[in-house]
This record gives sequence, C-alpha cells and structure tokens, in this order.
Amino acid sequence: MMKSNRRKFLSTALVSGMAVAMPGYGKHRMDHSDACLESQNPKYAQLDEVLRRPVFKKELFTHPVIIESVELLRHGRKFLCRVRSKDGAEGVSVAHDMMNTFYPVFVNHLQNMFAGLDARRLDEIVEKALIYNMNYRYQPLPIGIPLATIEFAILDMMGHIAKKPTGQLIGEIHNTHVPVYQATEFRERPVEESVELIKREVEKHRAQAVKIKVGALMFMTNDLDAKGPPGRTEQIIPLIRKTFGDHMPLYADANGYYQDVNEAIRVGKLLEEHDYRYFEEPTPCYWHHGTKMVNDALSIPVAGGEQEHSIYGFRWLLANDGLEIVQPNQYYFGGMVRSMQVARMAHAMGKTCTPHLSGDFGFIYMMHFVSAIPNSGPHIEFKGYTDVPIECKTSSLRILADGTIEVPTGPGMGVTIDPDYLKKCEVVKRA
Repeated sequence: MMKSNRRKFLSTALVSGMAVAMPGYGKHRMDHSDACLESQNPKYAQLDEVLRRPVFKKELFTHPVIIESVELLRHGRKFLCRVRSKDGAEGVSVAHDMMNTFYPVFVNHLQNMFAGLDARRLDEIVEKALIYNMNYRYQPLPIGIPLATIEFAILDMMGHIAKKPTGQLIGEIHNTHVPVYQATEFRERPVEESVELIKREVEKHRAQAVKIKVGALMFMTNDLDAKGPPGRTEQIIPLIRKTFGDHMPLYADANGYYQDVNEAIRVGKLLEEHDYRYFEEPTPCYWHHGTKMVNDALSIPVAGGEQEHSIYGFRWLLANDGLEIVQPNQYYFGGMVRSMQVARMAHAMGKTCTPHLSGDFGFIYMMHFVSAIPNSGPHIEFKGYTDVPIECKTSSLRILADGTIEVPTGPGMGVTIDPDYLKKCEVVKRA
C-alpha cells in the first residue's frame, strides 16, 4: 500500500481572551531555527488554524453554569468525581485506576481552581488547569488523569443541562456504533499459550479484529543486554495470521520497545508481509524523529500517541508525517477537549484517529469521543467492561454480533451509576 493511499486510512483563574489551543500559544515560539523551519512547512499554519477553533459548544447554553463544587469520592480502590453547579445540576465520572497514585494531585493541585468558574468556558478551563498552581510540573499522567476525571464529570453535568449526549457537546455525531478490536496482552507467555489466550478473548467478546503485542515491554528485560524473548515476535506474527485467517483485521503494538530504528523497520516489514493493518508505537514514545523514520520506511501505517502529553508533540508529528494514525488517550491526555483538538488536526492532515483506551470505565468515554470524530479508524480498542454498577437505557454496552458497541444517546455520558454505590463512597479531603 502506497503512502498516498494509506493516508486515506485513515474567572479569576482564566485569562480573558486566551488562545484555547495551547497555553501561551502565539506568545512563546520555539527557537529561531525551528521557527524558520516552520515557516517553510505550510502544514503548521493549517494545524494552528484548527487549534484556534473552540471544541466545547458554549452556544448550547444561554446562561452561565457556575461550578459550585468538585468532589473526589472513594469506594474501596475506585475513585469517582462529582461536580455540582450553583443551580443544582450534577455530573459524575469514574477515574482511571491510577488515581490511587495521583489523587493527592487532584485534591491539592486541581480541585480548588474550579469553584466559581463558568463551565461553558471548558476549553479555557482545561488549558489553564495544566499550568495553574505550577501543574505543568506534573505532566503527563499525574495531572492528565485527575484533570480528565474532572472534565468528564463536567461534560456529564453539561449534557444533562443541555439534554444532549457528550458527543454533541464537542462535535457532531458521526458514529452511532463503534467497531472495536480486542486488545490482548500475554507478551510474557510462550507463543502457543499466547495464541490460545488470544483466541479465548476474541471468542469471549465476539471481536472481529484483534491487536497483538510484539517485542517486549521496556521494563521486562532482566539485564542491559536483554532483547526480550528470542524469536517470539518472528513466530507470533505469522502464527496469528494463520490462526485467524486472511480476512481478520490484525494490528500490532510494540509499546515503544525498539530503540533501534532498523530493528523496528525489520519487524514492520514482517507485519507488512502478513497483512497487518498498522504498527503501533514502534519506537520510544518520546523519540518523535525515530517514529517518523519508521513511518517513512514502511507502507504499513504507523500509529502512536498513547503516551503523548503535548499538543506541540502531536502538532510536530502531524506536520512532519511522523504518524499516520494518532492515538490520544482521553485519561492520560487530560480529557476529551484536548483529544478532540488532536483528532481535528489529524483530520485536517488526512489522517486517522484511533484513540488509545485504558481504565475499566474508559470504554464509556471512548465511545462518546469516537461518536464525535469523522476520522475514526475502522476498529477502536476494547479491553473489557467496567465493574462499577451502572444502568444505561439506550445501549446494552456490550459488543453486538456485528462487532460494534452502540454509543449511549442519553444526556451526558448516558449512564447512571447505582445511587446506593455512590452513597457508600467517602469524600476524599485535602491533605
């Protein structure tokens, strides 16, 4: 597949009038040499125009929605967020499991900035939160996950006020059903055992596409010279294709393992040979030039962005054709507003957005995000269902026979958390 074809595959705390795209955008530029290079690449101007457009639809609300309180709730090892407005509206979200580690950032660095702000200015609030109280020091996950949790609760609240699903607050509805692929792990298991476990997961969830792991995780090596299980990648790539047949869409994820670009390209060629659909994160996530070198050398689309925390990072990768598929994680990246900015930039460049999924409640947020983007991939990541007791009147929240999940159409996130479960939650106080 040629590059030209695969690209088709594709408020005291607020500063009045601030650019919603990036903190201080337009005021602080890169050094002179980088600025000169940008001036020679017209894609940057296109991307900057995209970033200037607001995401949240403030116009849906005729009156201010003043946030009265933001609470962090705890139920065992689960954390939730409850947001209330001065008019009595309420929204609730479920945090990523890593909130067990990052909850002090929530209560000490974010919680207090929201009271008194007009939730209609959500774009500005989210960007200001990234730098408020020196929060830029806590990027990416320590600030991204708490911020996303608050943003999800605000979107839930605003959806109930507007009587609209979240997707309609941040875009137009393009997808009423989300086709999913089954994400799998098992990287540390022998090849034959891995294949059997992958088959079991695919059959259990009736998935019509699957993603496997290649290479090893960076922390799984025992010594400085270790390179992961010898020969495993070379065995599993063709065996998975043989197991699932010629028509099953297959994807592969290296999780940034290959620090040698030539090795990443070699593996990418093997994936091409066996008709895999994309190669995710072939080189370390922070090595943008390495990712671009792999992308330039392969015909299989290169995907990435799970660990990216900077709008500037995605901007560079898109302006320089470093990726064909962007994968912002709504939790890690600080919410849907920022993720929508990435999806819009990708769309402007003719590229695909296939968001990364994490957290057992994450598939709820993923569905609403994907519902609102026109350039979603043919399959979106799925890892399983939540154990938080919820009710949804507009979707079964289960994979259907055609391999899709129906997006809830109720207000906000379209799901109701069991009131008795919420009553058992304790409010987490500031240290």
